[in-house]
Amino acid sequence: MRANFLFSEVLTGLRRNVTMTVAMILTTAVSLAMLGGGLLSVRMADKTEQYFTSRLEVRFFLDDVISETDPDCAAEPCRTLLADMKKAPGVVSVQFVNRAAALDEVKELFEDQPETVQYLSETRLPASMRVKMTDGDQYERIYNTFHDSPGVKLVANDREFVDRLLRLFDGLRNAAFGLAVVMAVAALLLIANMMQIAAFTRRTEVSIMRLVGATRWYTQLPFLMEAVVSALAGSVLAIVGLLIAKPLVIDRALGPLFDSNVFPRITGDDIATVALTIAPLGIVVAAITAYATLRYYVRE
Repeated sequence: MRANFLFSEVLTGLRRNVTMTVAMILTTAVSLAMLGGGLLSVRMADKTEQYFTSRLEVRFFLDDVISETDPDCAAEPCRTLLADMKKAPGVVSVQFVNRAAALDEVKELFEDQPETVQYLSETRLPASMRVKMTDGDQYERIYNTFHDSPGVKLVANDREFVDRLLRLFDGLRNAAFGLAVVMAVAALLLIANMMQIAAFTRRTEVSIMRLVGATRWYTQLPFLMEAVVSALAGSVLAIVGLLIAKPLVIDRALGPLFDSNVFPRITGDDIATVALTIAPLGIVVAAITAYATLRYYVRE
């Protein structure tokens, strides 16, 4: 098939059904953008889990006696507790933080909130031991080993906070995927309708081509290319939408959390990875849908 004939037929078909073409492009763009948003949520959840897992720690807050009288953890029971924690399996490191160091951290963390700093200073923060683990699965064993040790007053774990964040991202991802599925079904129906309408409007010329010996594939390839071109345009719009959404929506909404290292930042590499997933997927699905429609519903 000559290239100029193919291009001419594709452009003719797209112009002839311009309303349907625009609707399919926009629907494809929205469905792929929703899918891309879901994939970005997955990537962000994975990065958040890796980020916090690498920093995950159990904090053993010590009683008032140790906090008040043993700032260097040089006396019993603090010294023995520190040594036992360092030798425990699954422990990467143990850091002793005395009352003064804890107050310094609070002042740095809430430097723009003097009233909060003043309140926490008056509460006389306890000393603590911060245990960094090889992974979050070690928490139960470490907790069971040391939570009732002499000198331990309270145990805090970051795992629950991380799990809540991941559940939030799971909810956002599921919502994006749900909307993407709905829009994808609409896009597939539009592709099928577009193929049937295009074939109907050109049924005479297709019949003539078949009478003079043209193969079924020869006559159907322009219709397939129309679907592929529309899906390609929709994919480009979806990728552009994600690129625009990053600075205008994602960075604005989560920028302070990115800056304070609460969440890892979504980067251009993340957008590129998602784009390389949704663009081929949109094109392939459109081509398969168009082919199936022509094969099973159009009999010219």
